[in-house]
Amino acid sequence: MALCLGASIVSLAQNNNPEKLDTVVLDTKTPIARKNSGKTVITIDKETLENSPGQSVAEVLNTVSGIEINGARSYDGQNLNYYVRGGRNRQVVIMVDGVQLNDPSHIANDYDLRLVSASSVEKIEILKGASSVLYGSGAATAVINITTKKASKEPIAATISSTLGTNRPTESDKNTKLQAFTSHATVNGTLNNFFYNANFSNRYTDGLSALAAPKGEALFESDVFNRYDGRINLGYHISEDITVSQFFSFDKFKAGFDNFDFTDAEFRSISEQLKTGGHFEWNYKNGTYIFNDTYTWIEREIASGFPSKYDSDSYTFDTYINHRFTNQLQVVVGLNGNFSSFNSFSIPFGETDFNQDVDEDTAKFNIIDPYVNAVYISDFGLTVNAGARLNIHSVYDTHLVYNVNPSYAFGLGNNTLKVLGSYSTAYITPSLFQLYDPLYGNEELIPEENTTIEGGLEFASEEGFRVSALYFNREEKNYVDFVTIDPDLFISQYLNIDETFNTSGIEVEVYKKFGKKVTVQANYTNTQADERFALRIPEHKANASIGYKVTERVFLGLDYQYVSEREDTFFSQDTFMNEDVTLESYGLLNFKINGQVTKNLKLFAGVSNILDEEYEELYQYQTRGRNIHTGFTLNL
Repeated sequence: MALCLGASIVSLAQNNNPEKLDTVVLDTKTPIARKNSGKTVITIDKETLENSPGQSVAEVLNTVSGIEINGARSYDGQNLNYYVRGGRNRQVVIMVDGVQLNDPSHIANDYDLRLVSASSVEKIEILKGASSVLYGSGAATAVINITTKKASKEPIAATISSTLGTNRPTESDKNTKLQAFTSHATVNGTLNNFFYNANFSNRYTDGLSALAAPKGEALFESDVFNRYDGRINLGYHISEDITVSQFFSFDKFKAGFDNFDFTDAEFRSISEQLKTGGHFEWNYKNGTYIFNDTYTWIEREIASGFPSKYDSDSYTFDTYINHRFTNQLQVVVGLNGNFSSFNSFSIPFGETDFNQDVDEDTAKFNIIDPYVNAVYISDFGLTVNAGARLNIHSVYDTHLVYNVNPSYAFGLGNNTLKVLGSYSTAYITPSLFQLYDPLYGNEELIPEENTTIEGGLEFASEEGFRVSALYFNREEKNYVDFVTIDPDLFISQYLNIDETFNTSGIEVEVYKKFGKKVTVQANYTNTQADERFALRIPEHKANASIGYKVTERVFLGLDYQYVSEREDTFFSQDTFMNEDVTLESYGLLNFKINGQVTKNLKLFAGVSNILDEEYEELYQYQTRGRNIHTGFTLNL
């Protein structure tokens, strides 16, 4: 679709996009200097990703302040829970190359990060807080934008990388086999105005079980995880200012898992995804016009004691124009749409064939949201970012959200002190499952409403030092909960409940560069989650890392993560009731090294959980012990 749109307006091209140096875009969709941004946008850059080989996207994100991705430290097939600022999956928007992604068959309508290969990622940007004005439904606690790698400027270039390592739990002292393998290959380049990028990745792990065996008993059998994915992107520079591209991709993984009664089992989850989408960009004298879209088809199958199948379709587009009226005022006007549907199937008790439970002719909705956002940058330090969005949904009435985000930057010689604050609202659309499931669905649901207040300080110097402190408070209304209506007949339904919930917290970040060789950074998060939502969320979490460039070719890194006690719950097979349990705090120490052996060959190695700390992310589920990995990257 982007190809067609691009061809239709090519004749409108004008020239010269303003240069973008040390800029952030995610918080305003407008390229502005970082010192003028009213948010603390976090960027995980190419260098950081290259220094983290073998890690998943979820593992990398887990080092960011305010983010706890539960399941990222367990076996690779573990379902991921996005606990950002004390929220849940449905309050986080995942984007790839600027387009929101979702799976309509999931209860939370969220996107599975296990489908994203870290090897294909160029950078990751994180915007925390309510951001529905620019990014729509679900942007209540964070927006995570994943940018894939771009094509080389050379006519042809190729990269091959491979990582192998152990994959043992703390409980096993004897398992030193190589059981984790990651491979990635890409061919890309630019031929005159045409560019292309094709890549393939595979991740295979064995050795870990989903569940930990009871203490004193033999380890459960391991649960294999196997993912492979491929992507091709083709594009053309119509002129210096107009670019159009289209991609096609596939992703598939299979993951074993165990029984929910904490016994070993040979169950399996299969997820398969096909995607295609486009990008059109036109840079004219006073601004930029962009059109992005993605069509996603996902099939999921659960082979267990309660077998089920799901398939979903989702089309998302986001088109906007960013116009610079003056050097101080830029305005974004856009239209964002999502069209989703899904089918579900299960095998009724006593039967052997699948029966359709939900039909896409019924389980579907459309969202068409116009939005506007303005950024005013004064010549005396004040920046004001404000906007509004009208959510037009096919199931419920229209809904308005808005944000106001002022900041003020004080120049202190070569240093800058920035004071920032924001008042932002967000909405979370009920998922198709919550609306249309035949047993628990409720078509009378309305969207959840979130309001976030933020205030903070950021100090930055030209000597490579930066420190920030931020307070946030989020209020949640119209929460969609799973409510037991009749306990005797075991009847439950999704309902909006009347209670209001509050979550607050503090995020502190420190970064310091000592000369050209040493970099130190750390962050701390205190989360005061509402008691209703505090499950598995640490009150205290801290990350610290030190990087040392021994030479221009050799890098050493050491990082530490602390996670405080968390509350969890489980269904007891003895009492047939949910029981509470406290998961102990833990700390993980990791080491990594890489070296550029030749111009084209880089070798790397690492040790994770050096102290072989035994811990739990979820009650009775297995986690990784001390493991080593090594590998190479070869550029051709």
